[in-house]
Amino acid sequence: MDSKLLHDMFFLGLPVAEKIARPLVVYAFLIVGLRLAGKRELAQLNPFDLVVLLTLSNAVQNAIIGDDNSVTGGVIGAATLLIVNHFVVRYLYGHDRLERLVEGDPDVLIDDGVVQLDRLKKELITMAELQSSAHKQGFATLDEVDRAILEPGGTICFFAKRPTPEASRHGELLARLDQITAQLAALRS
Repeated sequence: MDSKLLHDMFFLGLPVAEKIARPLVVYAFLIVGLRLAGKRELAQLNPFDLVVLLTLSNAVQNAIIGDDNSVTGGVIGAATLLIVNHFVVRYLYGHDRLERLVEGDPDVLIDDGVVQLDRLKKELITMAELQSSAHKQGFATLDEVDRAILEPGGTICFFAKRPTPEASRHGELLARLDQITAQLAALRS
């Protein structure tokens, strides 16, 4: 290989300290920015959200690498992001209050079978998106849902309505009556 090519590929155009500082600043900015943007940006993506996330990565690329397009610079930037993320996740694991500050709290979207329209509006989730998420988890309609919670990571967890003891007993009695009716029909014939 040509020595100029090797030099261009691996020679850092910026000091190592700057190559480490740039991803740290961008990482902190993105954590704060995504926290302020809301939970939906993390998982419940519509086409507009996806476009924003894809262009966001391109927008911060130059801030991370600067005027350095070397392989070494890219590896240092990527390694810095991976290492910082590893330590942040490990640190947050043992610090619940700080984790809630960074990630936010869960938000109840359906409570006792009633859709909380104000919570949907706050989280910028449409009824169509909520229904689509419910369908993905096996619910035919939102009428089957007792509770839905938007988790800090952006996923929506749905919990089915449970029949009351009276409704269960009623169902059991109807099933027994059906059995008795079938047995009587069998005896008559």
